[in-house]
Amino acid sequence: MIARAARFIIGGGVIVYPTETVYGLGANALDEQAIMRVYQIKKRPLDRPIFLAVSNFDMLEKVADVSRQDMELLRQILPGPVSVLVHKRSIVPDILTAGSPMVGIRYPDHETALRIIDLAGPITSTSANRTGSNPPTSAETVSPEIRDRVDLVVEGGKCLYGQPSTLLDLEKREIIRPGAGLDLAMRAIG
Repeated sequence: MIARAARFIIGGGVIVYPTETVYGLGANALDEQAIMRVYQIKKRPLDRPIFLAVSNFDMLEKVADVSRQDMELLRQILPGPVSVLVHKRSIVPDILTAGSPMVGIRYPDHETALRIIDLAGPITSTSANRTGSNPPTSAETVSPEIRDRVDLVVEGGKCLYGQPSTLLDLEKREIIRPGAGLDLAMRAIG
């Protein structure tokens, strides 16, 4: 199932995959057409950015411009249920970030997600629901309107946290969106 999911992503497809927070929509985060498909499936406005997920710090450094000091902070909180807003590198398409020079990065602490990302490279990280609907916390709770429009739903059990990740603006050292991992993010920024 992991290799099959990665093949779909590499081929431009979109999957639903588990994380420790909620189930996500995964597509090649460096492929504009695949990203556009994620926007269409979610019915998400193009002016709302989509995060990307990585499976290691080397991959993170390929897509984000992070100082040594910030990298040390990230190593304290990742992998885990915290997303970080950082400066993107030029390899990251503008469509993913809605034209912003910043990108939201997620490094999930979930074996299935990490194995898929290892094989497929950075993938999109956005909840597997229509914009404005509740995110799914198990494969069974992925709505038919999403399930019927993706190439594969990867079963990964019930999500540990059952809520979206906390979003931390790394440059400003402030919480933009509280969620799972809030205590972790608060400790990291002091």
